[in-house]
Amino acid sequence: MRDKVTRLFVVVAIAEAISWAGLLIGMAFKYGPPSNELGVRVFGPIHGALFLAYCVLALLTARAQRWRLLPTGLALASGVPPLATLAFKRWAGRRGMLNVDAPAREPTPVG
Repeated sequence: MRDKVTRLFVVVAIAEAISWAGLLIGMAFKYGPPSNELGVRVFGPIHGALFLAYCVLALLTARAQRWRLLPTGLALASGVPPLATLAFKRWAGRRGMLNVDAPAREPTPVG
């Protein structure tokens, strides 16, 4: 269960960053010369759902991986600035905070 939550956290962190980028592009079109709200209408709800999923998964991963209070707070805070979830994912990965057990491989028969 711990590995599934951690893997899902990483996937949602990446998706949340992509949705942030899409929302920023949508905002540029909304307030820029084209004046088109379609990007914000599409990416706004997507980003909102992914943000909430990221926060929930950050708390679940923190519990499963036994993070201390500071990394947990950083994980939650990184959902607010654009693309910061990627920076947190990289930082936590380098410190071994997102380790998952490798799936057991069956021995290959020789001969």
